[in-house]
Amino acid sequence: MTQSAVRFDQVRKSYGRRAVLQGIDLDIAAGMSFGLVGINGAGKTTLIKCLLDFCHLDAGGIEIFGTRHTDSRARARLAFLPERFMPPYFLTGRDFLGYMLALDERVADEDKVRAMFAALELDATALERPVRSYSKGMTQKLGLGACLLAEPDLLILDEPMSGLDPLARARVKQLLRQLLDRGRTLFFTSHALPDVEEICEYMVVLHQGGLRFCGSPRALMQSYAPKEVPTSSGGPDLRSPTLGYAQDSMEQAFLKCIESGAHG
Repeated sequence: MTQSAVRFDQVRKSYGRRAVLQGIDLDIAAGMSFGLVGINGAGKTTLIKCLLDFCHLDAGGIEIFGTRHTDSRARARLAFLPERFMPPYFLTGRDFLGYMLALDERVADEDKVRAMFAALELDATALERPVRSYSKGMTQKLGLGACLLAEPDLLILDEPMSGLDPLARARVKQLLRQLLDRGRTLFFTSHALPDVEEICEYMVVLHQGGLRFCGSPRALMQSYAPKEVPTSSGGPDLRSPTLGYAQDSMEQAFLKCIESGAHG
């Protein structure tokens, strides 16, 4: 039987009278690449905060590798990159990595650090510079590097591609695939649906505090996105050669899903 990396059991959370999460049931298998998508205000960040015990649950339970999420041991096997990543501005890149790895009882091996910087297209000279001198993209790469160097069993990334140029995005995807090849688990949120389609084997659409769809990206498109039909004028067929769906069908399917009111 496949072990669960994360299990949500009837999780409910409200802020005042506003219900943000309404009975979330979800089981993420170990080794899975999992994508969480939804519009702003859908409850994605709240779900992550609940998972990490940053806020109290109104009802339900969460387990991380079989351990209740409120137990500090549950978080020993994960690394987290928040959407708004702001490392202490006065630290150098090297200091930040050293402190983060020390918290995980690891040593910042020089060769591994430099190899990670190279893999992320981040100049090694940035190691000696204060974080306050970093651009948004450089800061994001530093956070990603710290998470990946920790070699966690579970990697939770909230909008990790924010601020990254196309080359850096491609590099990050390569690193995430390598992590998955080693049997690690990825919990990934993004507003860029093509990234979810490319990286994640399983996804959920969170809308108005509930799970509107659960399944693979392909299943979402099969359920909600119509195939393109060539025009009568003989125009080009825009269907994907692998899926048979239009290149923008992921966005179309997502839109139809949240408008449908039906659960997948």
